[in-house]
Amino acid sequence: MLLFVGLGNPGAKYARNRHNIGFAVVDEIARRHGFAPWRRRFQGETSEGALDGARLILLKPTTYMNESGRSVQEAANFFKLGAGDITVFQDELELPPAKVRVKVGGGIAGHNGLRSLTSHIGNDYRRVRLGIGHPGVKELVHAYVLSDFAKSDMPWVEGLCAAVADNAALLATGHDASFQNKVHLALQGKGFFAPRDEDGGA
Repeated sequence: MLLFVGLGNPGAKYARNRHNIGFAVVDEIARRHGFAPWRRRFQGETSEGALDGARLILLKPTTYMNESGRSVQEAANFFKLGAGDITVFQDELELPPAKVRVKVGGGIAGHNGLRSLTSHIGNDYRRVRLGIGHPGVKELVHAYVLSDFAKSDMPWVEGLCAAVADNAALLATGHDASFQNKVHLALQGKGFFAPRDEDGGA
C-alpha cells in the first residue's frame, strides 16, 4: 500500500492556482488509470486503484495547504504507513516551469504544505517537485503561487500532468530516476525543452 498526496487548496477559487498543481497531477493519475471515484475522508478526498500491482491511495487534503499534514497523518495512521510509503506532489518555485525532480527528504524551502507534513509525519517522505518557476522577487512569491496559471502556461501544465500520470507506475515501483527521465523526455518531445537541455536528465 502506497499513499500519493497532491498538495493544494480546496475549492473552485484555487483550482487553477500554481500552488494547486499537486491536486491537478493526482486528478490526472486517477483519470488516466481508472481509479475509483473520489470520496471524502481523512480530512480530504481519496481515490483508490493500482499501478503495476502496487495498491495506491491518492489523497487531496482539504484542510488548506498550511494544515496538509493533519490529513496525511490521519490517512497514514489508518493504513499503518510510514513516511517511506508516502509520495507528495508539490509545486516548486526553484525549478523552471515543467521541470520535475524527485527526492526523499530534504528542506522545505518555505513551502507551508511541506512544513505541515514534516511536523506531522517526519521528513523522510518522497517529494515529486513540479517546477512552476519563480516570480523573481521574494516579495511577489505569495501572490504568484496563489494566482492562476496564465493561459499561455496551460500547454506545458497539461503536458506535465499527462506525463507524470503516464509514468506514475515507475514511481509506484521505486524507479524514481526512470520516472524523472521519462517525464522529461515526454515534455521535450512536445517541444518544451531543447534537446541539449542538460538540466533535464535523470
